Amino acid sequence: MSMETDERRTNTAKMPAPPGGIAKIIFALAPRDIALFKAIVESYDNLVTLRTEDPQRHHLCLYFSAETEPEVRAMLNSLRGRFSIREIDSSGSAAMP
Repeated sequence: MSMETDERRTNTAKMPAPPGGIAKIIFALAPRDIALFKAIVESYDNLVTLRTEDPQRHHLCLYFSAETEPEVRAMLNSLRGRFSIREIDSSGSAAMP
């Protein structure tokens, strides 16, 4: 392995976090709607990551870059006509699970 390869790995590992960090919104959704909601949200390329927060209560969590919160909120608002989205927490910054 060359020194140059080691140096590139070291530089990659020290990349700074994105400005503003990661934000999250936790919400509840009817179980029958989760698969369709997930498919729609994932069609917004690289906007959010959807995770299950509490499977028993059907709580989901959207993780996203803090700078994109206006776009994420606009997406959620556009989906409220189709889905019964009950927001539980939008505490802002988050650590990825």
